[in-house]
Amino acid sequence: QVQLVESGGGLVQAGGSLRLSCAASGRTFSSYAMGWFRQAPGKEREFVAAIRWRGGNTYYADSVKGRFTISRDNAKNTVYLQMNSLKPEDTAVYYCAAGHYSYYVEEYDYWGQGTQVTVSS
Repeated sequence: QVQLVESGGGLVQAGGSLRLSCAASGRTFSSYAMGWFRQAPGKEREFVAAIRWRGGNTYYADSVKGRFTISRDNAKNTVYLQMNSLKPEDTAVYYCAAGHYSYYVEEYDYWGQGTQVTVSS
């Protein structure tokens, strides 16, 4: 079994920054990609960013490209999402996920419990 625990969410003003962390435990993650998704009230869960564990290839949603950075520390089994220049429309619950390198929700097998990010205008 795989456990993912997110942290780092909170309330921030527009233009500010937050860094989310996702600590993974359980099975080895050498073959998993990691992704961040988000879900705003009344909306479907949407892709934010993904990273391979090997090679460090990354992929971003157009809405966050240039503002968000995904990274990982393999030794700590942790993936990060640095979020800069935050906008009110970034407000959502952010989820960490482990699975295949993809922007599709269904390609990820394991999910964290989510962490709330609220950006005030």
